[in-house]
Amino acid sequence: METNQWFFDDEKVQTGDGAFVVWHNHKFFDLTYNGIVFHGEIQEEKSEENRLVIKINHRVFHIRRKHELDDLISALGLDKVKIKKIKEFKSPMPGRVIDINVALGQEVQPGDILISLEAMKMENALKSEGVGIVKAICIDKGAVVDKGAVLIEFE
Repeated sequence: METNQWFFDDEKVQTGDGAFVVWHNHKFFDLTYNGIVFHGEIQEEKSEENRLVIKINHRVFHIRRKHELDDLISALGLDKVKIKKIKEFKSPMPGRVIDINVALGQEVQPGDILISLEAMKMENALKSEGVGIVKAICIDKGAVVDKGAVLIEFE
């Protein structure tokens, strides 16, 4: 296995000689390649994941260095995103139900808005934290609910 495999925007690239980097500080640098100078900035650094997001001459690149354990982690299925299956959705705060954004039998995904709840004169969009199919809606629009009240049940 190659020890240095690099991926720019998820495409494998070959590293070569003739490129030089001059650092101005921990964030800004100049990259010289074939006599041409490119100005760069590190936008996001995740060294524990072997990932960088950099901007070179106003173009953003996602860079990843392949690690020796990547193939093993993938073979074991440990790189798959874990999706939580929800059974019920409870109110995180007391308030009044302004809108119900789901219907019976609807499948929801993480991040889908389930209910709009007014609390302390502010409207809060309550989102799903997992996947599920709506089995029962336990409240009506306009209802006042307590913290911890079951609002929606899922299959």
